[in-house]
Amino acid sequence: MVGCRLGGIGECRVRHRCGTVDNEVPEVVVMTEVLLAVGTRKGLFIGRRRGGTWEFDDGPRFNAQAVYAVAIDTRGDTPRLLASGDSAHWGPSVFHSDDLGRTWSEPAQPAVKFPKDTGASLERVWQLHPAAAEPDVVYAGTEPAALYRSEDRGESFALVRPLWEHPTRSQWVPGGGGEGLHTVLTDARDPRAVTVAVSTAGVFRTTDGGASWSPSNSGVAAVFLPDPDPEFGQCVHKVARDADDPDRLYLQNHWGVYRSDDAGAHWTDIGEGLPSTFGFAVAAHPHRGGTAYVFPINADSDRVPADHRCRVFRTPDAGKSWEPLSQGLPQDDHYGTVLRDALCTDDADPAGVYFGNRNGEVFASADDGDTWEQLASHLPDVLCVRAAVVG
Repeated sequence: MVGCRLGGIGECRVRHRCGTVDNEVPEVVVMTEVLLAVGTRKGLFIGRRRGGTWEFDDGPRFNAQAVYAVAIDTRGDTPRLLASGDSAHWGPSVFHSDDLGRTWSEPAQPAVKFPKDTGASLERVWQLHPAAAEPDVVYAGTEPAALYRSEDRGESFALVRPLWEHPTRSQWVPGGGGEGLHTVLTDARDPRAVTVAVSTAGVFRTTDGGASWSPSNSGVAAVFLPDPDPEFGQCVHKVARDADDPDRLYLQNHWGVYRSDDAGAHWTDIGEGLPSTFGFAVAAHPHRGGTAYVFPINADSDRVPADHRCRVFRTPDAGKSWEPLSQGLPQDDHYGTVLRDALCTDDADPAGVYFGNRNGEVFASADDGDTWEQLASHLPDVLCVRAAVVG
C-alpha cells in the first residue's frame, strides 16, 4: 500500500506515467477500501467506503440478534470479520466471515461455552480482540466476566481459568449492564502481557500469559463505594492503548478519565477540562501518540450527552488539555448516548474516527475528528462500531 492519503477516509491516489515525454496518459487512481461494522440491538450493519462515497449493504446481518462485539482482523492475507450474535431464541454465538461480511459461518459446536464444572452459562460475548503479537490468536471477553483464548482465528475458544478462578472473584459485583469483561488489550512487544477490564471489578493484568493475574487500579477512584480507593471493584468502562507508547493507557471510568504511563500499574486523573468525567467510551488515535477521544455523558443518573450537546472531545497531549469536536455534528439539543464500544478509530492516515449512539445514528470523520458527517440514522440502538482499511 502506498503511503499517501488524499480526499477521504481510505482514499489513496497514485499517479503512474509511461512512454515518452510527449505521451499523455490518463492518471491511474488506486483507492483503498475502508469497512465499517456497526453492531446494533437488532443486527449488524456493514458500510464500505472506496473513494469518497459510503455505501451500506442492504439490511442487517443477524436480523433480530443483538451484536455486542465485532472485530476486523487484518493480520492475515485475507481479512476476517468476527461478530458475536445474541439471539433471544438460540442464545449467544460467535460468527466469522472471510469475504468482508458478505457471508458468515458458525462453528458446528459453540465457539464460546463455559465448562460444566464452572456452574456458569454464557450470557453474551462482550469483546472480540485479535492479539497483537500472535497471528492466529483471538481473545473473547464474556458475561459472566471471563476471558477466552482462541488459537484458530476465532473458531473455537478455551476458558482462561486462572482469571476465572481469581481469589477476588467472589467479591466482583455486576455493573448496571451486567458483569462483563468488556476490554482486552494485548501488547505487540510481548504476547504474555494481557490487560483486561471488568465491570465492576476493574483492571487486571497478566505478564505470564494468563497463568496469574493482578488487579491494576491504583489511583482509579470508586466513588460509589465506602472505600473510594480499593484494590479492585472499580467500575471501569473502557481502556485504550496509546499509538506511540505501548505503556501508556487511557481509561474511562464510571466517574473519571485517567492515564497510565506504566502499563496500568498506576493511574493519573486527566479529566480536567472536560464538561463531565462520566462516560463509557475511549479510543486512541491509531498513529499519533498522546491523542485520544472520549464522549462525555452528563451523569450516571442522567445518561445523555454532556450539556445535551453532541461532541467528541480529543486530547492532543495525553490528557493535559481537551478540545471539543463538533463541526458537522448536530447542533441542537441532543440525547444520543454513546456506549463503551461505539467509539473507534480506523488505521488510515489521516485517521477515520467513528461513533454510533442509542438514537441509531452513526457519524464519521475523515480527518482525525476535525469535521464530521452523518452516515446513518434510525438504526436500532448502536452497541459497537469497528472500522479498518481492508483493501
